[in-house]
Amino acid sequence: MPFTVLHVCMGNICRSPMAERLLVLTAAQRLGKLDPDAELDDLLRSVSAGTGGWHEGEEMNPPAARQITLRGGSTDGFLARKLTSAQLDEADLILTATADQSDYVHALLPGADGRTFVLGHLARLLRDLESGSLPPAGTDPETFTARAAAVVAAAARLRAETEPQPGDDLDDPWGRGDQTFQRIGDTIEEALYPLVDALLPGAPRPA
Repeated sequence: MPFTVLHVCMGNICRSPMAERLLVLTAAQRLGKLDPDAELDDLLRSVSAGTGGWHEGEEMNPPAARQITLRGGSTDGFLARKLTSAQLDEADLILTATADQSDYVHALLPGADGRTFVLGHLARLLRDLESGSLPPAGTDPETFTARAAAVVAAAARLRAETEPQPGDDLDDPWGRGDQTFQRIGDTIEEALYPLVDALLPGAPRPA
Protein backbone atom coordinates (compact mmCIF):
# COMPACT_ATOMS: atom_id res chain seq x y z
CA MET A 1 0.00 0.00 0.00
CA PRO A 2 1.29 3.53 -0.70
CA PHE A 3 2.36 5.70 2.23
CA THR A 4 -0.97 6.90 3.65
CA VAL A 5 -1.56 10.37 5.08
CA LEU A 6 -4.85 10.85 6.93
CA HIS A 7 -6.06 14.43 7.45
CA VAL A 8 -8.51 15.03 10.30
CA CYS A 9 -10.80 17.96 11.15
CA MET A 10 -14.26 18.15 12.71
CA GLY A 11 -16.80 17.82 9.90
CA ASN A 12 -14.58 16.63 7.04
CA ILE A 13 -16.07 19.10 4.57
CA CYS A 14 -13.69 22.08 4.88
CA ARG A 15 -10.20 21.89 6.37
CA SER A 16 -9.30 18.21 6.12
CA PRO A 17 -10.56 17.74 2.54
CA MET A 18 -8.66 20.86 1.50
CA ALA A 19 -5.52 19.39 3.07
CA GLU A 20 -6.19 16.00 1.47
CA ARG A 21 -6.46 17.37 -2.04
CA LEU A 22 -3.78 20.08 -1.69
CA LEU A 23 -1.25 17.46 -0.60
CA VAL A 24 -2.05 15.45 -3.72
CA LEU A 25 -1.73 18.57 -5.88
CA THR A 26 1.54 19.74 -4.33
CA ALA A 27 3.14 16.29 -4.33
CA ALA A 28 2.06 15.62 -7.94
CA GLN A 29 3.57 18.90 -9.08
CA ARG A 30 6.83 18.08 -7.31
CA LEU A 31 6.91 14.52 -8.63
CA GLY A 32 6.33 15.77 -12.16
CA LYS A 33 9.51 17.83 -11.91
CA LEU A 34 11.54 14.95 -10.48
CA ASP A 35 10.28 11.99 -12.49
CA PRO A 36 7.53 12.57 -15.06
CA ASP A 37 7.13 8.81 -15.52
CA ALA A 38 6.42 8.10 -11.86
CA GLU A 39 2.85 7.66 -10.62
CA LEU A 40 1.92 9.44 -7.39
CA ASP A 41 -0.71 6.80 -6.63
CA ASP A 42 2.11 4.25 -6.31
CA LEU A 43 3.83 6.37 -3.65
CA LEU A 44 1.32 8.41 -1.67
CA ARG A 45 -2.30 8.09 -0.61
CA SER A 46 -3.96 11.18 0.87
CA VAL A 47 -7.33 10.73 2.60
CA SER A 48 -9.38 12.51 5.26
CA ALA A 49 -12.09 12.07 7.87
CA GLY A 50 -13.92 14.06 10.55
CA THR A 51 -14.27 13.61 14.29
CA GLY A 52 -17.96 14.48 14.01
CA GLY A 53 -20.23 12.32 11.89
CA TRP A 54 -23.03 14.71 10.96
CA HIS A 55 -21.73 15.46 7.43
CA GLU A 56 -20.94 11.85 6.49
CA GLY A 57 -21.56 11.21 2.80
CA GLU A 58 -21.70 14.91 1.88
CA GLU A 59 -19.61 16.64 -0.76
CA MET A 60 -16.95 19.18 0.12
CA ASN A 61 -18.24 22.55 1.32
CA PRO A 62 -18.51 24.73 -1.85
CA PRO A 63 -16.04 27.47 -0.84
CA ALA A 64 -13.52 24.79 0.15
CA ALA A 65 -14.02 23.07 -3.19
CA ARG A 66 -13.49 26.37 -4.99
CA GLN A 67 -10.12 26.77 -3.30
CA ILE A 68 -9.04 23.35 -4.57
CA THR A 69 -10.12 23.95 -8.15
CA LEU A 70 -8.73 27.50 -8.26
CA ARG A 71 -5.32 26.08 -7.30
CA GLY A 72 -5.47 23.41 -9.98
CA GLY A 73 -6.59 20.46 -7.88
CA SER A 74 -9.53 18.09 -8.16
CA THR A 75 -12.54 17.54 -5.90
CA ASP A 76 -13.77 14.52 -7.86
CA GLY A 77 -15.13 11.65 -5.82
CA PHE A 78 -14.92 13.33 -2.45
CA LEU A 79 -17.46 12.33 0.22
CA ALA A 80 -17.12 13.16 3.91
CA ARG A 81 -16.33 10.32 6.32
CA LYS A 82 -16.60 9.78 10.07
CA LEU A 83 -13.23 9.06 11.64
CA THR A 84 -12.77 5.46 12.81
CA SER A 85 -10.02 3.56 14.58
CA ALA A 86 -9.59 1.43 11.44
CA GLN A 87 -8.74 4.52 9.40
CA LEU A 88 -6.23 5.57 12.04
CA ASP A 89 -4.73 2.10 12.16
CA GLU A 90 -3.98 2.03 8.43
CA ALA A 91 -2.54 5.57 8.29
CA ASP A 92 1.23 6.10 8.29
CA LEU A 93 0.89 9.79 9.17
CA ILE A 94 -2.11 11.51 10.79
CA LEU A 95 -2.40 15.29 10.45
CA THR A 96 -5.06 17.10 12.46
CA ALA A 97 -6.35 20.62 12.03
CA THR A 98 -6.19 21.36 15.78
CA ALA A 99 -4.67 20.07 19.01
CA ASP A 100 -8.14 19.10 20.27
CA GLN A 101 -8.52 16.80 17.28
CA SER A 102 -5.12 15.24 18.03
CA ASP A 103 -6.43 14.53 21.53
CA TYR A 104 -9.48 12.86 19.97
CA VAL A 105 -7.20 10.68 17.82
CA HIS A 106 -5.13 9.71 20.86
CA ALA A 107 -8.29 8.72 22.75
CA LEU A 108 -9.61 6.69 19.82
CA LEU A 109 -6.33 4.89 19.14
CA PRO A 110 -3.63 5.52 21.75
CA GLY A 111 -1.06 3.65 19.66
CA ALA A 112 -1.25 6.35 16.99
CA ASP A 113 0.45 8.98 19.16
CA GLY A 114 3.84 8.73 17.49
CA ARG A 115 2.47 9.40 14.01
CA THR A 116 -0.15 12.03 14.88
CA PHE A 117 0.65 15.73 14.54
CA VAL A 118 -1.20 19.02 14.29
CA LEU A 119 -0.47 20.08 10.70
CA GLY A 120 0.98 23.46 11.65
CA HIS A 121 3.21 21.88 14.31
CA LEU A 122 4.56 19.28 11.88
CA ALA A 123 5.43 22.04 9.42
CA ARG A 124 7.50 23.81 12.08
CA LEU A 125 9.22 20.56 13.07
CA LEU A 126 10.12 19.68 9.49
CA ARG A 127 11.61 23.10 8.85
CA ASP A 128 14.20 22.19 11.52
CA LEU A 129 14.79 18.67 10.20
CA GLU A 130 18.34 17.75 9.18
CA SER A 131 17.65 15.91 5.93
CA GLY A 132 21.14 14.41 5.86
CA SER A 133 20.08 11.99 8.58
CA LEU A 134 17.30 10.54 6.42
CA PRO A 135 17.47 7.62 3.98
CA PRO A 136 18.04 8.60 0.33
CA ALA A 137 15.11 10.13 -1.51
CA GLY A 138 13.67 8.42 -4.55
CA THR A 139 10.59 8.00 -6.67
CA ASP A 140 10.29 4.22 -6.54
CA PRO A 141 7.78 2.97 -3.96
CA GLU A 142 10.25 1.15 -1.68
CA THR A 143 12.66 4.07 -1.43
CA PHE A 144 9.86 6.61 -1.01
CA THR A 145 8.17 4.62 1.76
CA ALA A 146 11.43 4.16 3.68
CA ARG A 147 12.16 7.87 3.56
CA ALA A 148 8.58 8.81 4.48
CA ALA A 149 8.65 6.53 7.54
CA ALA A 150 11.98 8.07 8.57
CA VAL A 151 10.55 11.59 8.20
CA VAL A 152 7.69 10.72 10.57
CA ALA A 153 10.06 9.12 13.09
CA ALA A 154 12.41 12.13 12.96
CA ALA A 155 9.51 14.54 13.47
CA ALA A 156 8.37 12.52 16.49
CA ARG A 157 11.83 12.84 18.02
CA LEU A 158 11.94 16.58 17.36
CA ARG A 159 8.53 17.00 18.96
CA ALA A 160 10.06 16.29 22.38
CA GLU A 161 11.96 19.57 22.05
CA THR A 162 9.25 21.75 20.45
CA GLU A 163 5.81 22.05 22.00
CA PRO A 164 2.70 22.75 19.90
CA GLN A 165 1.56 26.36 19.91
CA PRO A 166 -1.97 27.81 19.64
CA GLY A 167 -1.00 29.30 16.28
CA ASP A 168 -0.49 25.80 14.89
CA ASP A 169 -4.26 25.24 14.87
CA LEU A 170 -6.23 25.92 11.70
CA ASP A 171 -9.24 28.21 12.13
CA ASP A 172 -12.55 26.63 11.21
CA PRO A 173 -13.80 28.48 8.10
CA TRP A 174 -17.26 26.85 8.18
CA GLY A 175 -19.98 29.41 7.47
CA ARG A 176 -17.53 32.14 6.54
CA GLY A 177 -16.76 33.70 3.16
CA ASP A 178 -14.38 32.95 0.34
CA GLN A 179 -11.74 35.29 1.73
CA THR A 180 -11.50 33.21 4.90
CA PHE A 181 -11.34 29.99 2.90
CA GLN A 182 -8.58 31.46 0.76
CA ARG A 183 -6.59 32.34 3.89
CA ILE A 184 -7.04 28.85 5.30
CA GLY A 185 -6.13 27.32 1.94
CA ASP A 186 -2.95 29.40 1.83
CA THR A 187 -2.08 28.33 5.39
CA ILE A 188 -2.64 24.65 4.58
CA GLU A 189 -0.58 24.88 1.42
CA GLU A 190 2.33 26.56 3.21
CA ALA A 191 2.18 23.95 5.96
CA LEU A 192 2.30 21.11 3.43
CA TYR A 193 5.40 22.38 1.61
CA PRO A 194 7.86 21.26 4.31
CA LEU A 195 6.35 17.76 4.20
CA VAL A 196 6.65 17.57 0.42
CA ASP A 197 10.16 19.04 0.63
CA ALA A 198 11.12 16.25 3.04
CA LEU A 199 9.49 13.45 1.04
CA LEU A 200 10.45 14.56 -2.46
CA PRO A 201 13.46 16.92 -2.27
CA GLY A 202 15.48 18.10 -5.21
CA ALA A 203 13.14 20.26 -7.26
CA PRO A 204 11.81 23.80 -6.87
CA ARG A 205 8.44 24.33 -5.27
CA PRO A 206 5.58 24.83 -7.75
CA ALA A 207 5.14 28.47 -8.78
